[in-house]
Amino acid sequence: MATSQRRDQPLTLGTAGHIDHGKTALINALTGKNTDRLPEERSRGISIELGYAPLTLPSGRQLSVVDVPGHERFVRTMVAGASGVDLFLMCVAADDGVMPQTREHLAVLRQLGVNAGVVAVTKADTGAPELVVEEVSELLPGVETVRVSALERTGLHELLAALDRAAEGLTGRASDDGPARLHLDRSFTLRGIGTVVTGTLWSGSIGQGDNVRVLPRGLSARVRSVQVHDQPVERAAAGQRVALNLVGVGWRDLGRGDVVTSPDADLAPTYLIDAALSLEPGARPLERGTRVHIHHGTREAPARVVPLGGPGYAQLRLEAPLVPLPGDRLIVRQLAPPDTVGSGVMIDAHPRKHRASPEVVERLGALERGEQPLAEAPPAEPAQGEPEEPPPLDKAALQIASLLRSDGTEPRTDNDLAEAAGLSGAEAADRLRRLVAAGQAVRVGRNLHFHPEPLAELEARVIALCERNGSATIATVRDELGTSRKYAQALLEHLDGTKVTRRIGDEHKLRAR
Repeated sequence: MATSQRRDQPLTLGTAGHIDHGKTALINALTGKNTDRLPEERSRGISIELGYAPLTLPSGRQLSVVDVPGHERFVRTMVAGASGVDLFLMCVAADDGVMPQTREHLAVLRQLGVNAGVVAVTKADTGAPELVVEEVSELLPGVETVRVSALERTGLHELLAALDRAAEGLTGRASDDGPARLHLDRSFTLRGIGTVVTGTLWSGSIGQGDNVRVLPRGLSARVRSVQVHDQPVERAAAGQRVALNLVGVGWRDLGRGDVVTSPDADLAPTYLIDAALSLEPGARPLERGTRVHIHHGTREAPARVVPLGGPGYAQLRLEAPLVPLPGDRLIVRQLAPPDTVGSGVMIDAHPRKHRASPEVVERLGALERGEQPLAEAPPAEPAQGEPEEPPPLDKAALQIASLLRSDGTEPRTDNDLAEAAGLSGAEAADRLRRLVAAGQAVRVGRNLHFHPEPLAELEARVIALCERNGSATIATVRDELGTSRKYAQALLEHLDGTKVTRRIGDEHKLRAR
């Protein structure tokens, strides 16, 4: 492909790096846009959610920037943001050097196959930038490093030129002729407009007037209008950050992890995946029945691993649905302690449940090479002592998850959830247990569950309160969050129970890490 054609194709740039290493400040200096949109992000100076901005390189090439949080508690959010990027901007502070999240973010990028990028040694007006340059060169040999200071506005032109060189050989996703796939990261409503969803378009295109499906629930909608970085367009191409105004669905029915696709696309939710896994250096082998988190697009699901033999072949038995296609990359993270242990390439999105055998290895090898296998794999046989797999999430469970997500920071009680979903108390309790096992709900208190995303936001705000005041009480949390005493008390008890804080009298203090 000619250089001029490549430059016409949009790319997505993802930031990476440890907390407080200046990612958001640098993007603000480059684009003039502060990607921290939440009030608590701006007041505290820490990113909690994904942020977005457009960036034009000196060559004229357009980049969509995804700014990710660097805090260790938000690695799952970082993975969701990194899943659609084409190149990275790794930020390492001159006064801090390479830190734990520097390495974990790098592991995520490596496992996603994102190898092109630039390292910015930030805060170069402080510390010892020359030492950090040497440290980074050992960690990322061959990757261009630029010293910058967002505060002094030095090195910005050199950084833009370096990003241009890194993007030079990348073709982007616009040439992908696959079905339209928009992995959502936000859903909200605007007065006079209605439901709006945003995400990175992985493949295909989406235009005004298109009919679409939203998976995994299979909802139908129509696209009223399309925007790319706040600019209206008739049709968005793959590789772009896209906002859709949808008709026929409520914003509360949609959220991060859902996939917007064309009605005729050969896409369907799955609870079984055959994949070729590769582990990080030093990671322990994944034995049969090992429980892990699988990240795909902006969605994640707990799963049990069943090794199948061959070059890392394994069946992933999911506890919540994913919507992948062959060739998609997956991130594998262990549950406790949370850490990125490897990745996978999806081979078969709808296999039978089967055991390890030479026939399975032969079949997966043929599929991986793009050949038609001769025979179906033999069915699975129950293994003695293998942990029992929880039942998959049905429509009722997904409906409760949608209600929790729409309730946000003040969810209704379990009894109210049951009534809203048209279920008995026992049926709702069963679905909530499934959602907790699938990582799509967190029990907080005796009769209260939160969706993980708003709960993580609340946790971050309470942690910030403790760091600022030395401790938190029910009253101070109630006032800080603008909520009721009931929610403040439940949240503090949850943080005590998860060992984030420790109660001393009426005060709750952060535990030492």
